[in-house]
Amino acid sequence: MTTFVDRVELQVAAGNGGHGCASVHREKFKPLGGPDGGNGGRGGDVILVVDQDVTTLLDYHHHPHRKATNGQPGAGDNREGKNGKDLVLPVPDGTVVLDKNGEVLADLVGQGTQFVAGQGGRGGLGNAALASARRKAPGFALLGEPGEGRDIVLELKTVADVALVGYPSAGKSSLISVLSAAKPKIADYPFTTLVPNLGVVTAGATVYTIADVPGLIPGASQGRGLGLEFLRHVERCEVLVHVLDTATLESDRDPLSDLDVIEEELAQYGGLGDRPRVVVLNKVDIPDGKDLADMIRPDLEKRGYRVFEVSAIARQGLKELSYALADIVATARAAKPAQEATRIVIRPKAVDDAGFTVTKEADGLFRVRGEKPERWVRQTDFSNDEAVGYLADRLNRLGVEDALLKAGARAMDGVAIGSDEDAVVFDWEPTMSAGAEMLGRRGEDHRFEAPRPAAQRRRDRDAERDEAQGEYDGFSPF
Repeated sequence: MTTFVDRVELQVAAGNGGHGCASVHREKFKPLGGPDGGNGGRGGDVILVVDQDVTTLLDYHHHPHRKATNGQPGAGDNREGKNGKDLVLPVPDGTVVLDKNGEVLADLVGQGTQFVAGQGGRGGLGNAALASARRKAPGFALLGEPGEGRDIVLELKTVADVALVGYPSAGKSSLISVLSAAKPKIADYPFTTLVPNLGVVTAGATVYTIADVPGLIPGASQGRGLGLEFLRHVERCEVLVHVLDTATLESDRDPLSDLDVIEEELAQYGGLGDRPRVVVLNKVDIPDGKDLADMIRPDLEKRGYRVFEVSAIARQGLKELSYALADIVATARAAKPAQEATRIVIRPKAVDDAGFTVTKEADGLFRVRGEKPERWVRQTDFSNDEAVGYLADRLNRLGVEDALLKAGARAMDGVAIGSDEDAVVFDWEPTMSAGAEMLGRRGEDHRFEAPRPAAQRRRDRDAERDEAQGEYDGFSPF
């Protein structure tokens, strides 16, 4: 059964915003007390948070679909809907977040580091918030926005100072077990280690972490064996330690060729050429191993490597190795620049940025794209004529109608607002900006008009009857 997972595909969906409420206050002796519809609640976010107690992505491998809760709708009496609860997903230190195209969205290093993977939808405004001097009692409210949904990839890159690399059964697990308190599985067959093992080493005043990276064989960078699956775990290390087996029983292998093969795989993987290298000749407690170590050590030193002869089983040469690695790690840490305070980058919009674009497509359709127009469309209840008129007025004030005219749009041309997946398509009328007049004094609710005298009501009723009768007979008296 799988116990360690370092790469998963995750589908996250933030919560939808609650709809606003369209309500008119009513009480005894005061039947029309003004709009009192409350706003909808905000949808919950999906947040990734680094947790030191989490070491694997196994939970997300079994449950790849995660959704935050929705905001609640508003209600009358100015009651706002409850916000959705944020969904907090703990991830291991060193988790990299990528989109489905492989672009890095976030690199999460350090306890408590957060990334909002899915933004919750805004709650819709109730008619109380939409009321104004011109629109005293709106008969509509805005819908809540849908929460952001996306497919992301989580990759775990082990955060360690030292990485042990080498052929299977070179003694990496044995070495990490005696240098630290780690207890990896150790056996006398290849590919015993199936997951990276982490240990903490204390050498004098320096404390550093060491990782055993399994599965490097020829062709690992192209996917052979387990190497490609775990090579990402050496990317954050400050120093690479080649563990060479001086007592291998395979006749076609020797420590120098093993070193060349592993270096070639690291070069093919890329990005590791600047890391200092250390060579550890392991299993020198065996007579043949000691003899071979003495033979190849001069060649390794000629190549510029620092060489240490050790035996993990007999615990020989470990102190010198641990202190040497501590010196390299301390030097690398000192060379790093001090962490700067978080900078906020402000990129103001260009003075001629209208906030939207209008393009004519090959099929003659005019497409409007922009944050505001698309958000307004999502918030509109198209079953409510007044809400549609409100959307028309907002688009006109933004300049969408003028832009359509400049782009060559004519009456009854097709216009789409949004992307192909969720676009709203309609036949455009240049008089769209007259939505208030078309809907009959929208924004002045007739329920709030002063009562008309009885005689005036009779005259208006007779005029409406005569007009209707004239239209029925085929002519109009006006």
